[in-house]
Amino acid sequence: MTRSLVTGGAGFIGSHVARHCLDLGHEVVVLDDLSGGFRDQVPAEAEFNEGSVTDQSLVERLFQKHRFDYVYHLAAYAAEGLSHFIRHFNYTNNVLGSINLINASVRHEVKCFVFTSSIAVYGSAAPPMNEDTLPRPEDPYGIAKYAVEMDLKAAHEMFGLPYIVFRPHNVYGEHQNLGDRYRNVIGIFMNQIMQDKPLTVFGDGSQTRAFSYIDDVAPFIAKSPQVPEARGNIINVGADQPYSINELVKVIGAAFGKSPKVQYLPPRLEVLHAFAEHIKAKSIFGYRSTVDLEMGIEKMAAWARQAGARKSRAFSNIELTKNLPKIWDKP
Repeated sequence: MTRSLVTGGAGFIGSHVARHCLDLGHEVVVLDDLSGGFRDQVPAEAEFNEGSVTDQSLVERLFQKHRFDYVYHLAAYAAEGLSHFIRHFNYTNNVLGSINLINASVRHEVKCFVFTSSIAVYGSAAPPMNEDTLPRPEDPYGIAKYAVEMDLKAAHEMFGLPYIVFRPHNVYGEHQNLGDRYRNVIGIFMNQIMQDKPLTVFGDGSQTRAFSYIDDVAPFIAKSPQVPEARGNIINVGADQPYSINELVKVIGAAFGKSPKVQYLPPRLEVLHAFAEHIKAKSIFGYRSTVDLEMGIEKMAAWARQAGARKSRAFSNIELTKNLPKIWDKP
C-alpha cells in the first residue's frame, strides 16, 4: 500500500489532490491547520490531522508513525498580494514549514516529494512563461515559493531526495474558499455576486490571467510520482488561454444570469499579464486542458450556489499597513 501525506488537504487544491490519490489506491493522511480550509472538504477515507507544517514535532511524529512513500506539499498561505504586508507570517508558513517537511522526508527516505509552487516565481517576465524563463519573483509569496524550489534541488543533490515541482496558476473550482477576500479572484467575485454586491476590480481590469479549472490540474499532481519522467522536473500546469479580468466579470455574470456592477479600485502592485506554456506537461503527461473558462465557471457556480459563502478566519495579524489597499485595512 502506498502511503501519502497531503499537506493542506482540507484546502482547495489539496482536497482534490487527496481525493485523486485515494482514487489511485493510496492510503492518505491529511495535515491541515484549517486556517483556510474546511474539515468537511477532507475526503472521508483519508486520516485527518489538524495542525501546522510549522509544528516540527507534529511533522516528525506523523512521519515516524506512517512511513510515507510520497509527500504532496500544498499547505501554504497563497495570498500573493497580501504577502507584502505579512512578510514574517508568509516566510514562516511558506518557507520554514516546508523545510520541516523536507528534513523529515530526507530522514525517513521518502520516495518522492511533490511541491506545489506557483508561476508567481516568474514575476513580470514576458508571457507566456516556460520552465526555462529566469525566475524573478516580485512579491514575498513568489520569493518563498522559489526558495523552496531551490532548497528541494539542494536536498536532492546532497541527500538524493526525489522531487517534482509544479507551477500551477490561477486555479479555480469546487472547494475554493469563497469567504477569503485576499485571494482567488473567481471565488471573490462569486461571493460578491451572490450577495448582490459590486465586483471589486483593482485597476482597470485589463490585466490578464489564464484561469485553470481544478480537474485540469489536481489529477496530474496526484499521479506524478508514478511517472518516472516527471522526477526532478519543474512543470507548469494550467490553462493556455488568457482572459482579462473584465472578460472574467462577463463570464461570471452570465453563469449567474446577472449583469454585475463593477467597482474599480486603485491598482495594486501586481504583475499585469501572467500566463504560461505547458510544453513540458504535454510531453511528460500527455497533458491537455479539457475544461474551458465558460464550462469551468458554470461548474463552480453550480457548486457555489449550493455551498453558499463561507467565511475563513479573519486575518488579524497584518504586519505592515503602509500602502495596504483600503479594502483590506480592516480585520
